[in-house]
Amino acid sequence: MIQRGANLPEFQAEQLAFAAYIRNPEVHPIPSGIEARRMQIYAGLFYRNIEGFLASGFPVLKKIHQSNDWQGTAWPHLVREFIHQHPSESPYFLEISQEFLQFMSTHDESRQFPWLLELMHYEWVELALSVSDEVFPETLTVRGDNYSEPAALTGALVVSPLAQTLAYRYPVHKIGPGHLPENEPAQSTLLVVYRRPDDTVHFMESSAMTHRLLELIREGHSGAGAIEEIAMESGMNVGALRGKALAALSKLRDINIILGI
Repeated sequence: MIQRGANLPEFQAEQLAFAAYIRNPEVHPIPSGIEARRMQIYAGLFYRNIEGFLASGFPVLKKIHQSNDWQGTAWPHLVREFIHQHPSESPYFLEISQEFLQFMSTHDESRQFPWLLELMHYEWVELALSVSDEVFPETLTVRGDNYSEPAALTGALVVSPLAQTLAYRYPVHKIGPGHLPENEPAQSTLLVVYRRPDDTVHFMESSAMTHRLLELIREGHSGAGAIEEIAMESGMNVGALRGKALAALSKLRDINIILGI
């Protein structure tokens, strides 16, 4: 049987054998002519680097896999599967977590535990916001800490580029070892994940009104326009809705999700 690389120039065949061993030393032999100790060092460094990125990107997922009552694949084996089986398309270290999320989307665990991909996406969003190169706009006419109620209703409100509205079937922010969902809840979980000016990442649980309010403002609606749209969609009275919406906008302003006008 012809092995992979058998019809390649010698150096390329050696590269393939070298990479195959590093990706999975439990399956592939040490390339001939290279000291075993050195190859083991290379393989160990490679595994620890990848595992470190995954552990920092998905800390809750790792803790779940390490808990004694978890029935999924052991964490080291899962990392090894990813390294060995997934044909990553990105060469960037910061995109390893994105590649891992893609790998897990076809893994048996994601079919066995329907909340798993939602948890991973939530953790990935937190990581993506923490390393994002988006910046807070510097040219706002009115900053968030001093706009008035009339301005909040009539002005063009600016939502932070470092805030994301998220909707999940499962309460991903509560999942962890010892707290794994058995059934899908009747109500969806709505969250806003955001980064503050001090670069810390936070989240808040969101009501359906606040969630929709942010969506409409991002689309270019004024505060008053967004309130009218929500009232029309929900059948609520505009006057009754206005007070709740202004309170929500005030809270969003205080935590740097609404930045100003």
